[in-house]
Amino acid sequence: MSEHKKTALFGRRKGKPLRARQTALMRELLPQLEIDVSSPIEGDLRGLFSADVDAVWLEIGFGGGEHLIHRAGENPQVGCIGCEPFVNGMAKAVSRVAEQALDNVRLLNDDAGLLLDQLPEASVDLAYLLYPDPWPKKRHWKRRFVGPRNLDRLARALRPGAEFRFASDIESYVNWTLQHLHAHPAFEWRDAAAADWQTPWEGWPGTRYEAKAIREGRTPAYLTFRRI
Repeated sequence: MSEHKKTALFGRRKGKPLRARQTALMRELLPQLEIDVSSPIEGDLRGLFSADVDAVWLEIGFGGGEHLIHRAGENPQVGCIGCEPFVNGMAKAVSRVAEQALDNVRLLNDDAGLLLDQLPEASVDLAYLLYPDPWPKKRHWKRRFVGPRNLDRLARALRPGAEFRFASDIESYVNWTLQHLHAHPAFEWRDAAAADWQTPWEGWPGTRYEAKAIREGRTPAYLTFRRI
């Protein structure tokens, strides 16, 4: 078993069969958008995009791509990279890229750790981890994305002063994240009062996971950390 398979932090890779158009776009468009992580990425990340961008943002595990595509659409001057191992979520994102003719999006249909290992140092201006799989059973907590290894990877990829934004409705994962980020020397928590972590970031479009959490009576938390 490969090291990647032993340490992958996601569950199933595919759900319902894709529709015909999704299948065609995954075959024809995704190869044009997908980032090659077989070797280190050389040079300025902005060169990955056909659009003329002045910053690069990363979303780790974007689900159906609602937030990623929204941010890319409202910020054409930003190159948005999204990682998602779940095929059905990737298919939705690729379809939205095609529908909106976005030229500032690049994707990886795999574990974000593979990308983080190949990114140039201090090359990312903002990173999101939104409603990640909480792995609620205590024996599975080691599978949570937030942990020493991935925080080291993220710290290397983020430029000094960049933000890491985390959202979750699972109290144990919020506390887990605060503990791990507090213990990591490369990050500081920027929220000073309860209103800061209870209020979404500017331009927040919401996600379907968030809507479900609110319907079920859970309170989302929005944590912002600065790369020192």
